[in-house]
Amino acid sequence: MTKAQTRIQLRNRTAILDAGLDVFSQYGFRGSTLDQIAAAAGLSKPNLLYYFPSKEAIHTALLERLLDTWLDPLRALNSAGDPVEEIVSYAQRKLTMSREFPRESRLFANEILQGAPRIGAMLGSDLKQLVDEKAGIIRAWSDTGKIARVDPHHLIFSIWALTQHYADFDVQVRAVRGTDDPFAGAQAFIDHVMRSILRSDGRNPS
Repeated sequence: MTKAQTRIQLRNRTAILDAGLDVFSQYGFRGSTLDQIAAAAGLSKPNLLYYFPSKEAIHTALLERLLDTWLDPLRALNSAGDPVEEIVSYAQRKLTMSREFPRESRLFANEILQGAPRIGAMLGSDLKQLVDEKAGIIRAWSDTGKIARVDPHHLIFSIWALTQHYADFDVQVRAVRGTDDPFAGAQAFIDHVMRSILRSDGRNPS
């Protein structure tokens, strides 16, 4: 039976994970060090190692927690709802997540760019299973004419690209648009794009 952690232990563990998220999202896994994470957490390196035996252990704990949270917007897609509204709402939920959790988005993107060495198994199991399930719902909507004929997997990939870009490449968006808010106007644009793609009659949305 696992011994319950004390309040101080829980606080320190939370501080380490938050510091790790900040450091990894800025410098990537290879560019980050335990010394950086310990300093950001306000702990000594030996104290940090009491909670996590390695840099990889912190990184993996963050990714496992993140992936579960990252799947919530897709889990909420409801087969009983209005098809267009369900897909548009999913895209908006993903955009909101990118806005509210930019560090997590960059952490995930960096892991994928490295070939997913720490979460590859989860991508091929939990993520794939959920995406295949929701793709089946979208395919059924498409086959019955409730939305335009689209490849459901590519539609989901496109939503990921459209929404996570604003968090992962926020510096680029800020520079090009000359704004402090990389998400300005994104919600209306993504809403328009999704409705244009999904209309089964081929007309532009009003």
